[in-house]
Amino acid sequence: MKTTGLIVEYNPLHNGHEYHFLESKRVSGADGTIAVMSGQFLQRGEPAMVGKWARAEMALRMGVDLVLELPIAYSTQPAEWFAYGAMSALHATGIVDSLCFGSESGELQWLQAVADAMCDEPEAFQRALQDELKTGLPYPAAYSRAIARHLPGVDPSELAKPNNTLGLHYLIALQRLNSSIKPLTITRQKSGYNQTEITDQSIASATALRRILFERGTLEELVPFVPSGTMKVLQRETAVGRAPIEWEHYAKPLLLQLLHHSTHQLAELHEVTEGLEHRIKHVLPQLSLSGGSGRIVEQLIGLLKTKRYTRTKLQRMLLRILLNQTKAQLSPAVLRQGVPYLRVLGFSPAGRHLLKRMKHVSKVPIITNVNAASSEAYPFLQMDVQATSVYALGFDAATKHDLFRDYYEPPVQLSQSE
Repeated sequence: MKTTGLIVEYNPLHNGHEYHFLESKRVSGADGTIAVMSGQFLQRGEPAMVGKWARAEMALRMGVDLVLELPIAYSTQPAEWFAYGAMSALHATGIVDSLCFGSESGELQWLQAVADAMCDEPEAFQRALQDELKTGLPYPAAYSRAIARHLPGVDPSELAKPNNTLGLHYLIALQRLNSSIKPLTITRQKSGYNQTEITDQSIASATALRRILFERGTLEELVPFVPSGTMKVLQRETAVGRAPIEWEHYAKPLLLQLLHHSTHQLAELHEVTEGLEHRIKHVLPQLSLSGGSGRIVEQLIGLLKTKRYTRTKLQRMLLRILLNQTKAQLSPAVLRQGVPYLRVLGFSPAGRHLLKRMKHVSKVPIITNVNAASSEAYPFLQMDVQATSVYALGFDAATKHDLFRDYYEPPVQLSQSE
């Protein structure tokens, strides 16, 4: 039985994701699929618009067999560590034969050549990277330009495209893990990763769909662009006040953290780099907390943003402050160890058989139910439990169940008929 792996956020799951899923099964020849999915907070430093169990259900309704959670220690990291954490999870299952990722180029050969050259980050590249950073460029742009300097013939504009960047880091992670997983790629169709405008009748980016939802507040406009299973889940979660969620829902708890922490304490938190703790304290008095301006988090990001610091970098930093996650907890030495367990969010009847196979060959423990003892045993899992509690603060009326849902909620299971 062949099994292919997917690395996803599904925020929300849309028709483009369904195309990728079906193509992944076709090009890999796989019978089974395992998706490693981000939890309550995502790679760009944002809260998921709908929670992890709901998005796992969307995936299962589409046809994914098994959904594993990517710990927040990795899910809100820059491309290198996001990719490494996700690939370490697929590798740890012991049963994944291939990885199928979307890319703007749709070509694996040139990405593989770059990955081969960059796996050990040669000194010449590191010098080029430092030179580019000194010009004031944000890290992603400096990284792409440094590679182009080190490897003549590589187009930095192609390398800088979001899915190509992630694809490169998936390939590098496979090498660093010495994994036998075979990489495959599929061209992203009809809508770019960050495209905010809708230019097709059935496929739109998740960014564009979220924009519709937050600006116009209507689910009905999403109907042509999402599978029926996604719409069913979104309607239910919206009806009970658990969606749609955005950064502004966390403005008050974030302000509490920013005001409570000293500059020294802020500097200890992950992603607070290059003196940003002082910049934060400098701009806080400029926030308008009442009147027509509103949107406190948007104001804060606008005040902090410079050529050097992208919105994504700042969102990741603010998220680590919100969750009080330190540099020591998320150091390279810690992250390099890979995922220490596999947390199951949901499975189909076919996924149950995959789990049975994994129990014999998995390189790390498999967790289907979380309790106080298991969260104490794994610091990454404890971070996920805490992240769920904070995420619930964004609901219309959070209950005890919402705050500690990791302890109460079993994996999502769909029957054959669903």
